Amino acid sequence: MIKLITGRRGSGKTKILVDLIKEAAANTKGNVVCIEKAMQLTYDIPYSVRLVDVDSYSIDSYDKLYGFISGMIAGNYDISEVFVDGILKIGGRDYQMLADFFGMVEKITSEIEIVFTVSEDVENLPEGVLKYTK
Repeated sequence: MIKLITGRRGSGKTKILVDLIKEAAANTKGNVVCIEKAMQLTYDIPYSVRLVDVDSYSIDSYDKLYGFISGMIAGNYDISEVFVDGILKIGGRDYQMLADFFGMVEKITSEIEIVFTVSEDVENLPEGVLKYTK
């Protein structure tokens, strides 16, 4: 299942994400993973959460991120929740590519909750992305 936290820069998306990560770490029976760019959440999330810096793996596109998430899930069946901060910083602002990426990720995460922050107002997102905000 895919969920989105949307809003302009400075609207509190990352704070909401951190709160969700803390809640997941405290309550889940599985493993929690947080994917981000530039390791800015190191001191904000619990040590039990696996923190992944996309820059360390040269992930700079939606295709590379999809491959990374697929491999991570295939290698660890205990992952129950994945959080991705700043998806547009990782893959870019091509919203059709973002919608296509979400469609591919949705197929492999039927039993995993994956939450993305999207730095954009809802009214600027296409229908292919909007369906994940509900």
